[in-house]
Amino acid sequence: MQRIFLHGLGQRAADWAEVTGALTRQEGVFCPDLFPLIAGKEAVYDSLYQAASACLDGAEEPLDLCGLSLGAVLALHYALNHPDRVRALALVCGQYRMPKKLLRLQSWLFRLMGEKSFQPMGLTKRDAIALTRSMETLDFSQRLSQLEMPVLVVCGEADRANRGASEKLAQRIPRAVLRLVPGAGHEVNRDAPEALATLVESFFDSVSA
Repeated sequence: MQRIFLHGLGQRAADWAEVTGALTRQEGVFCPDLFPLIAGKEAVYDSLYQAASACLDGAEEPLDLCGLSLGAVLALHYALNHPDRVRALALVCGQYRMPKKLLRLQSWLFRLMGEKSFQPMGLTKRDAIALTRSMETLDFSQRLSQLEMPVLVVCGEADRANRGASEKLAQRIPRAVLRLVPGAGHEVNRDAPEALATLVESFFDSVSA
């Protein structure tokens, strides 16, 4: 059994360090760096999902899967396609139907940033923009009722851009619960790592009990 944490766009695996460091159980915890998985490939969502899916396919099941933002989208997508492999799912500040206006705003902001800003995550500026634009048509809304595993939906209390989507996501998934993290914005793993660790670990432990 493995507990896998998927980071968001603008982050890397190291951004989970404070969260995973606060877990009482360290065995089987894995945080892959996502963007090196598509090095040399077209930087679009389909390529990233296929690469992340192959990575998860190689992990020992059952999987407790947690993702933040883009990582939450990937985790949700994988759980829908591989429900037999995922025991529990934690979705942090995720979306199930991509907000086109928000993604276009993100692309515009990326255009204003310097190339060096993208180097730590392992993407070029051009790749980050292309990846963001490739996600605009994603929509899992018609499949959410298919999820049978327990699902924890988490959102930072101050994450106005994603709080509404998190509330609707929890309503649409049969066995989902919603938890808000006080004082946290979109990057809950950075804003409140210990609180997030407690929420996610307690949830995963309750499923495995």
